[in-house]
Amino acid sequence: MTEPHLEHSIFGGQHDEHVEEGHGSVQTRSQARDRTRPPRRRRGRGRRRGILVIALAIVAVAGFAAYTVLRPVVDGFLESNDYPGPGSGSVQVVVNDGDSGRAIGATLQKADVVKSAKAFLDAAAGDSRASAIQPGTYTLKKQMSAKGALATLVNPANRTVPRVTIREGLWKNEVFAALSKSTGVPLAQYTAAAKDPGSLGLPASAKGNLEGYLFPSTYEFPAKATAGEQLRTMVAKTLSELDAAGVAEADRERTLTVASIVEGEVSGDADRGKVARVIENRLKTSGPPTNGYLQMDSTVHYAVQKRGRAGTSDADRRSTSPYNTYKHPGLPPGPINSPGAASIKAAAAPTPGGWFFFVTVDPDTGETKFATTAAEHARNVQEFRAWCRGHADRC
Repeated sequence: MTEPHLEHSIFGGQHDEHVEEGHGSVQTRSQARDRTRPPRRRRGRGRRRGILVIALAIVAVAGFAAYTVLRPVVDGFLESNDYPGPGSGSVQVVVNDGDSGRAIGATLQKADVVKSAKAFLDAAAGDSRASAIQPGTYTLKKQMSAKGALATLVNPANRTVPRVTIREGLWKNEVFAALSKSTGVPLAQYTAAAKDPGSLGLPASAKGNLEGYLFPSTYEFPAKATAGEQLRTMVAKTLSELDAAGVAEADRERTLTVASIVEGEVSGDADRGKVARVIENRLKTSGPPTNGYLQMDSTVHYAVQKRGRAGTSDADRRSTSPYNTYKHPGLPPGPINSPGAASIKAAAAPTPGGWFFFVTVDPDTGETKFATTAAEHARNVQEFRAWCRGHADRC
């Protein structure tokens, strides 16, 4: 039996198809042709597999790249920013004046004392003592915990600073030498700094002369303080002491000059006010008994730059220096040394009295005798000469 002729194929197209018979089956010609092609579904499925493989490969490459780039970041989040401590070895760290906590942390991190500045800041934030860290040099260990480093810095016993003590009565060149020896700054740098008095805060009344304005005290200078910075600190201290003694700005130079003579003439605080009074009495008297001459040995010592002996020689007193008060009446041109606070106070407020003379009759004990007349003074001078006969090497 023959099948009726098909009007449409399964794809919806119109075809002139024929039926072929054979071997017990019935086929259209189009069906026969379809057997010779690869199935459409299989070819699409293979293409999708290839795309999937490529996509997976891209994802794998991107993932590896991301892992390589992000791993340090991730490790940074997971890894501690602090050393466990207690550390080992030793390293010196300098905390400068004015350093903030962040600056200190950066210094510690650079020296490998702490692992990170942040760890130090975190430790400092939780410890009120951190605000009391003082400038200076500290010896710490490498790779300490931040808390351990902080504990070292807040303990004053671990702090060392360049300390220098300048005693009263030194000349400026002696002050320079003492500063250089204690701080390690070359002597020439102090001499050079003194040539720029304006940068040191020296008042105009000093006329550029630094003598007398380097206040004697114990100083803790920052580790890297320059010669100029050190001298500026000392000048500022002198001006502060003059203000504390109630000295008007216009009287600073004169008061400091009188104070320096007081400093050069006495060895004990008890006589400073009386010596200052002798100076003022002599300056106010143009006639006898002194004719306005101070006749102070300390000014002659400065003029000839000699130390170590009591009194002066005839040759020293013949010096033509304006600082020789045996030759020139009135005050010398300026201070002759660095006076301390006691001498500044004495010069600002001398002890009331009518003395015109004084002499230290025993330099060993500092005993000093004052007189209102030349005859009384002459007797006191004999006591001093008797002492000198027993100490010829010191007169």
